[in-house]
Amino acid sequence: MKKALLIAGFFLLTGSYSFAQTFEYKTITVVESIVPNGLGRSRMISSEEERNYKEFTSQRSEENDERNKSDRGDIRLKNFEETKLLNFFNMGGIRFQNIAANDAVVTSRLNDLAEQGWELAFVNSGVESYSGEDDDGGIYITRYIFKRSKN
Repeated sequence: MKKALLIAGFFLLTGSYSFAQTFEYKTITVVESIVPNGLGRSRMISSEEERNYKEFTSQRSEENDERNKSDRGDIRLKNFEETKLLNFFNMGGIRFQNIAANDAVVTSRLNDLAEQGWELAFVNSGVESYSGEDDDGGIYITRYIFKRSKN
C-alpha cells in the first residue's frame, strides 16, 4: 500500500500525470479609419453569438469540386458589441489625440477581458492605407485573440 501511495505521490508532484486542458477562444476586432477629413468610421467589434464553421465549410477535391452553397444570411449575425472609436485623421491631418484615446479605450477592454479570465493569445494586424487623391479609403485592423480554460 505504501508503494502505491508513493508512486501516486511521485506522479502528482512531478507533473508526469497530466490532465488534458481545453480552451475557448474569443476574437475582438478593432477597425480604425485612416480616411482623411474624419469621414471614416472606427469601431471595436466582438461577437455576442457563436457560429459553427462546419456549417459553412465544404471539402473540395478534383473529384468533388462543388462549392459551399451556404446562405450568407445564415452566416451573418445580429448580436454583436460595437464600441465607437475615433478616426486617425481629421480636417487637419493625423490626430494623435485620437490615437491615444483609442489606445485608452482598447486597453480598457483588454483589462476587462483579463479580469474575466481571458488571456491574450495572439495579435494580428493589417493595413489598407490611404494613398492620395484617387484613394478615398483606408483602414487599420487589429485582431486580438483571447483564450481561457473551459471549466
